[in-house]
Amino acid sequence: MALNGKPTQDFIPIKDIRNGVIVLNNGDLRMVLMTSSLNFGLKSGDEQAAIILQFQNFLNSLEFPIQIFIQSKRLDIRPYIKMLEDREKLQLIDAMKIQTHEYIGFIRDFTNRTNIMSKTFFIVVPYSIAKRIGKLGGGGILGGLFPGKKGSGTGKPTTEETQDFEGARIQLEQRVAIVEQGLARCDIRTTRIGSEEITELFYSKFNPGELDAAIAAH
Repeated sequence: MALNGKPTQDFIPIKDIRNGVIVLNNGDLRMVLMTSSLNFGLKSGDEQAAIILQFQNFLNSLEFPIQIFIQSKRLDIRPYIKMLEDREKLQLIDAMKIQTHEYIGFIRDFTNRTNIMSKTFFIVVPYSIAKRIGKLGGGGILGGLFPGKKGSGTGKPTTEETQDFEGARIQLEQRVAIVEQGLARCDIRTTRIGSEEITELFYSKFNPGELDAAIAAH
């Protein structure tokens, strides 16, 4: 894919992903946390006020910026329908079989008329270093995101560059730990996503047509 005569990867500021750490073209690092959600509307007034205050304190305590990213996508209802169909076949009572069949029809009709969306929440934690990590080698993730395309790497990293990366990664992980602790006080669970999950996240973002085609095919 090309935009204005340039390959798509020229617009992506990612050089590589190493050990769950995103390395940008300018050498800055990023780690990504996937977070749980809260049924905020079901909380009492006092609980809501406590959560807001705790989240406010968390944000005010940070000495570095964070990015909150929400991924919305259409929910694939096919596995649920398949489970219901299997249960329908096992029903021994005709009335229950009819009721299950009608429920399946209702779910199909409802999801065809309404876009049921699933949301996934992420926190991106940055770390910038004065001495840039410029040569992390290979094609990075670009070859995986855009098959047939080569990345902009220039070779294997030197020992000094590897040491720079490891030192910066430790500093970044300390920031991530601060975010994890702050969100835990807000009753929000977090999970650090690894290199494979990050690659899949970016692949789905930059190749949305493939997922849409797969859903349409079924």
